[in-house]
Amino acid sequence: MSPQPSDDPVVRTELADRDGDAIVALHDRVYCTEYGFDARFAASLAWSIEAARARGWPATSGGVWLVDRRAQLEGSLALTTEGDGLGRVRWFVLAPAVRGRGLGRRLLAELLSQARAMGLAKLELETFSALTVAARIYRQAGFSLQWERETDEWGPPILFQGYALQLG
Repeated sequence: MSPQPSDDPVVRTELADRDGDAIVALHDRVYCTEYGFDARFAASLAWSIEAARARGWPATSGGVWLVDRRAQLEGSLALTTEGDGLGRVRWFVLAPAVRGRGLGRRLLAELLSQARAMGLAKLELETFSALTVAARIYRQAGFSLQWERETDEWGPPILFQGYALQLG
């Protein structure tokens, strides 16, 4: 009898070849189910991941945190460098099965530590207003809301938001 995969989430910081697609699939699974986003959402996410990988992410700059549970991707967070001391927090999502364990705060704290160690001066991120728990985590970490705009580019109307944090 083979051992069963653990129910405890495991965080890894290495990106495997298949992980880009898995990050897109996880976002699609969570955001389409919970917020009704359409196929344009997954397509834009796939494009942004491919663009970052083409620039060398995460091998040459930035970082990635992936949460595995029961041999399936259940969470992701990434840091990309954009030049001139700017970093971008990207692709942050946790599946319902791993929420409520403090993982979001822990992953963001690790990302902030890495961004500071890399000498980044500023971090930016984009989100939407319905993600109230994420927004609370961002604000507690020192991010502040910079802008808001309504959009329906992924299906239902949302209030798209941009946050920023000055480092050091």
